[in-house]
Amino acid sequence: MSIPQDAAPSPDDRALPSRGPGALAGLRVIDLSRVLGGPYCGQILGDHGADVLKVEPPQGDDTRAWGPPFRHGVASYYLGLNRNKRGTRLDLAQPEGREVLMTLLAGADVLIENFKTGTMEKWGIGWDVLHARFPRLVHVRVSGFGADGPLGGLAGYDAAVQAMTGIMSVNGEANGEPLRVGLPVVDMVTGLNAALGVLLALQERAVSGLGQFVEASLFDCGLSLLHPHAANWFLDGRRPGLSGNAHPNIYPYDAFPTATAPVFLAVGNDRQFAGLCEHLGVPGLAQDARYATPGQRSVNRQALREELVARFAALDGEALAQALMDRGVPCAPVLSVDAALKHPHTAHREMVVEIGDYQGVASPIKLSRTPATYRVAPPVE
Repeated sequence: MSIPQDAAPSPDDRALPSRGPGALAGLRVIDLSRVLGGPYCGQILGDHGADVLKVEPPQGDDTRAWGPPFRHGVASYYLGLNRNKRGTRLDLAQPEGREVLMTLLAGADVLIENFKTGTMEKWGIGWDVLHARFPRLVHVRVSGFGADGPLGGLAGYDAAVQAMTGIMSVNGEANGEPLRVGLPVVDMVTGLNAALGVLLALQERAVSGLGQFVEASLFDCGLSLLHPHAANWFLDGRRPGLSGNAHPNIYPYDAFPTATAPVFLAVGNDRQFAGLCEHLGVPGLAQDARYATPGQRSVNRQALREELVARFAALDGEALAQALMDRGVPCAPVLSVDAALKHPHTAHREMVVEIGDYQGVASPIKLSRTPATYRVAPPVE
């Protein structure tokens, strides 16, 4: 079985000229992963210059159908995770497909996969086999819970892991029910940690000459997100609960209504609190014993909230947020997704990518000499 022709760039790739080679230029990545965590890792590497070949099963990545909306018959969910990748399809359950994969891996630096634990081993291409044949290969596995232990080998899904790792137990209004965070934060941070693991392994390979196995599990990454709730619990043993928008340790760090749009205050020190009080025309409030220190403001948060809500009631939210930011008091209007993506600063930071009719959110990692480049739209075939 020969290497599929679509493993090479095609006219449909709609490539744009590159502004530079990228920090990872020359790195070759085979991305066998599907859905979110693994593909997100691959896109990070691709944005920074790696040559990423996405290998999908014959029926394609499941997320191609996760819509609407769709473009060219492909769901936005898939398009948001797979730019800067070339595409092909292989049936790895068949010997012929695995033979082609071995040919591809002969020239690769990194393999990304998120099959259910044991699948690669069942196919005879687990870590031990691959390391023996390709000793420099960095093998990255995104898994739900790792390979062993009480939950080892089980499949993991973002929302279920949010529930199991305590994230939902602290997300929601104080008088409401636990809520899933409104974006797949566990999957995304797992993809980020997988990409970080790749870079760590490559750095070590430069010394040892050997690749290694890198694992990022959703369960581990979900637990890693529990700051400061875990740190608080380790110190005082008190179970954290639902706190709405308010920060458990500092105040005013909360959303507040205004005459127009709500704003979010993120006041973390005495100087910022004094600036807030001066802007509101009540400088003496910063000297009130109940609010004079961060600890006292946190303890007396309900009374302080009532003071601020009363003073914000007649103010325009966006004007208030801008005025406070101008004087160094952290504050922001609560914007919708479309408003955030159309914000002038979003454009200034070049955070929206366009490749032909594809649009996506750009890499947030800014390098001065080797910036991210956007060369290839997600494979649609």
